[in-house]
Amino acid sequence: MAAISTRLTSLLNIRVPIVLPGMSWISTPRLVAAVSNAGGLGILATGPLSPAQTRDSIREIRKLTDKPFGIGATLLMPGADANVEVALEEKVPIVNFSLGKGDEIVRRVHGYGGKVIATVVNEKHARSAEGAGVDALMVTGHEAAAHGGDVTSMVLIPALAGRVHVPIIAAGGFATGNGLLAALSLGADGVAMGTRLATTVESPLAEAVKAAIVERKETDTIYSKNFDGLYARVMKTKASEAACRRPTNPIVAAYLSFGAAQAIGMPIWKVIPGLLTQWTKMYQLALFGGATQKLMAATVDGDLATGVQFVGQSQGLVGGVLSVQDVIDKCVQEAAAAHAKNGEKFSIRN
Repeated sequence: MAAISTRLTSLLNIRVPIVLPGMSWISTPRLVAAVSNAGGLGILATGPLSPAQTRDSIREIRKLTDKPFGIGATLLMPGADANVEVALEEKVPIVNFSLGKGDEIVRRVHGYGGKVIATVVNEKHARSAEGAGVDALMVTGHEAAAHGGDVTSMVLIPALAGRVHVPIIAAGGFATGNGLLAALSLGADGVAMGTRLATTVESPLAEAVKAAIVERKETDTIYSKNFDGLYARVMKTKASEAACRRPTNPIVAAYLSFGAAQAIGMPIWKVIPGLLTQWTKMYQLALFGGATQKLMAATVDGDLATGVQFVGQSQGLVGGVLSVQDVIDKCVQEAAAAHAKNGEKFSIRN
């Protein structure tokens, strides 16, 4: 099979510099293993999982692939520390963290020979993560699904590539081989393709949502702070327009957070103390919790009439539902063809 060699592929021992980011209810064992088996890196989403479910998922992935894989953890979220602890006990090859300090994660993962990737959206966080000793950065641009940064990938990637020394995974706007080649030209060492890999045969994303992604264009998204309290990109539907119209009332958010806690098996007693003693932080978590029900309605149940779906602007590039292997092979072929074509389109003379 054809391969693309970069600093990232050498670091992670993968064939192709394409990453499946950890997307809740989507990046499950079957999809993670499919991406790793196809030559990329699959990252398990642990956000919706209990520690026991995380351990079971890690062990299931190992039954499905002998290739490198990772787990993702949003450290701000309740339960993240426990899930990371499970990953460390299981000696998962790659740990990807976001929204928190990962110094101790780096120390312990390096202790057993693993690698750590930090997800960042700006220079401040990139430098902090590099200082903590991470092995690579997933740099999320404005085009990305969910919580992308303020700056587009076209500017953010070369800006950070010139200011940090570790390999960069470009996230936000990448769904094709042309995009992969462009990212490498901008200074990245690989790309994350969340929306593209979510819309594959092996993905557990609801079929109705896959069809909606295929039908929609790059302009059919909304970027708003009103859905879950952080600026996030979602598919443009009547339901998402209503959800993004105004911020969620704090009392309603707190109430919804209880329901979200129950949905993921978290005891209510773990939510109430935080609401009373750390209001700002817990209000943000309550907004996350309130959004969870709408996200699950879309992602799991395929209900876009009431649910809301995180999606990137790259939905306009998806075009169809393929197998993971076909997506990755096509990207490699497209990147090679585009590289050759560029040599025909222009030349540089001294």
